[in-house]
Amino acid sequence: MDYKKSGVDIEEGYRAAAHYKGLSEMTINGKSAVLGGIGGFAGLYSLKEFLSGAGEMEEPVLVSGTDGVGTKLDIAFKMKKYDTVGIDCVAMCVNDVLCVGARPIFFLDYLACGKLDADVAAEIVKGVAVGCRETGSALLGGETAEMPGFYDVGKYDIAGFSIGIIDRKKIVDGSKICEGDALLGISSSGVHSNGFSLIRKIITDLNEDFGGMPIGMALLEPTRLYVKPVLSLMEKIEIHGMAHITGGGFYENIPRIFTKKEYTAVIRQGSWDIPPIFGRLAAGCYNTGSSGSLAQKQGLELLKVDAALRKQMFNTFNMGIGFVLALAPADVKAAKEHLDYRGFPSWEIGYVEKAAVKTEGLYIQ
Repeated sequence: MDYKKSGVDIEEGYRAAAHYKGLSEMTINGKSAVLGGIGGFAGLYSLKEFLSGAGEMEEPVLVSGTDGVGTKLDIAFKMKKYDTVGIDCVAMCVNDVLCVGARPIFFLDYLACGKLDADVAAEIVKGVAVGCRETGSALLGGETAEMPGFYDVGKYDIAGFSIGIIDRKKIVDGSKICEGDALLGISSSGVHSNGFSLIRKIITDLNEDFGGMPIGMALLEPTRLYVKPVLSLMEKIEIHGMAHITGGGFYENIPRIFTKKEYTAVIRQGSWDIPPIFGRLAAGCYNTGSSGSLAQKQGLELLKVDAALRKQMFNTFNMGIGFVLALAPADVKAAKEHLDYRGFPSWEIGYVEKAAVKTEGLYIQ
């Protein structure tokens, strides 16, 4: 008996690591603060070198965020498409770090499986590298764990964490939010990476037609990366609060921006068009028995008339809004123009008000 016979192929691990090295290098641009490169016991990042090119910071504060992709991975396994879930992993972390106004600077990932296939692992990490490059994060390293008998063969799990940085005086903590602030919702790219334990129960045929493609492929559309457009917007206007719409949907995430609990978010129904994928999911939750375009239409109609279904959907999914900004009403027009120009459509979806009585922190008109 040796290690390979027990289920761990060291040579396949070496082959995967060779792929990772090139993928990591594509995330490092120009004169870098990364020291040593990938492959050591730990990743090294020089704050001195980073700060020398980052402009003056009086009190640099490091910001961390960690997350995974969750059961969306099961869709990727069944569709045999692995290159988007790595983007999801990065997005779930860096979008959270962004919520306080921080710029992500480096990222590490953790990949676990039952039996390592270096080519599949490289496809997953390729997505991680794309997400890192798109957000200015150096892929500093990671870990690949092969655990035979613990994970089923062909199954992978991925998680990661992001480290960002911000000057203390620029932290966006919600303390500047006031009554009358506008809530600007930025479009999502689809379902993102939440609610898939439910989705997997209500979408049983991943080859069901969805606008000319299998619905499984539509569900794998990666989470949007909001870092660059929002950071550049922060250079122009003051943002009072930010929310990444992840697990728990609107009801759990938008109230997290309030440091003063007397405030509540008022969301206006119909202020944006809910994408068809959420109509299909609503029909599945309601158990209409329909599929395809008919289910999409039925679901969107049900959302207008069924308050319980609407509450469930807005408490589970992003409903087409992946990121929310609280800002002064006078800044809405400039913010919309800035985001729209960069390919991130946005809508004024509501406002902040003082609650006369205790609320959940959000209600939908």
